[in-house]
Amino acid sequence: MLDRVLANVPRWADENVLVGFDTADDAGVYKLTAELALVQTVDFFTPIVDDPYLFGAIAAANALSDVYAMGGKPLTALSIVAFPAKGEPEDLERILQGGAEKMHEANCSIVGGHSVNDDEIKFGYAVTGTVHPGRIQANSGARAGDALVFTKRLGTGVIATALKREIADQRHVDLAIAQMLELNRRACEEMLRLDAHGCTDVTGFGLIGHAREMALASGVTLEIEVGRLQFLPGAVDYARAGAIPGGLKNNREFASCAVEATREFAPEIEALLYDPQTSGGLLISLPEADADRLTASLEQAYRIGRVVERGAAAIRLV
Repeated sequence: MLDRVLANVPRWADENVLVGFDTADDAGVYKLTAELALVQTVDFFTPIVDDPYLFGAIAAANALSDVYAMGGKPLTALSIVAFPAKGEPEDLERILQGGAEKMHEANCSIVGGHSVNDDEIKFGYAVTGTVHPGRIQANSGARAGDALVFTKRLGTGVIATALKREIADQRHVDLAIAQMLELNRRACEEMLRLDAHGCTDVTGFGLIGHAREMALASGVTLEIEVGRLQFLPGAVDYARAGAIPGGLKNNREFASCAVEATREFAPEIEALLYDPQTSGGLLISLPEADADRLTASLEQAYRIGRVVERGAAAIRLV
């Protein structure tokens, strides 16, 4: 729906807008000087875990991720809060504490925010960072011949759904939470040491949705080796048991038309390719040699495929 609506929104040319919404990138980038540009993003959502403190911290890590995906350094954040008037003040305090401490970990200062009365709790941040105009890691930079490296495991959406249905093993929930709390800062820093060509973070649209955006923006096909993908413990079992979030179904309906599969995959594995992630990993396109260096320096990073000349489909599953 958003794609259709944005197509009718007026646009005005500004030579200082280095990255806008036309390529569905992770954040906008605005040039201030020849050596300095602003990175701006906003993200908020409903609780994904039961603990208010952890929810706030995860929301912060998720919002910060968009800046890291652009190769930027977060500087300031504005909190966005929707909370019921009859809600428990202690819960709101814990949400804000979790977010504040995660922002402090990222050396990002909270400078204000806005709150509204809403029966459904929502929380997140608008984050501003900086990047050198020549070092932007846009999703439009993938080149044929590049390797694809991913920095986290998939399955947070399915595990969160299993938690809501009370069928999740607490050990699996704890591992998913630990991953969602992990900042993409180090992945960004290691990426910037190399000749990375393009990057996006895999969040609400799932791996296929964000890979599709990268492929279309770059004019290439992303060939994903499904057998290389790593999933959080329990995710495959919960997907097999039918713990499928609504966002996964929406992602599949939207993006599956851009996918060419060279063979059949187990339904639960295929489903997880569309699983909406929270505070997911970075999908990075970079030369083969640099992919080896990245996976050697970043323990959780692993190859998932390669970039090829544009074919019949934006995504090819092999």
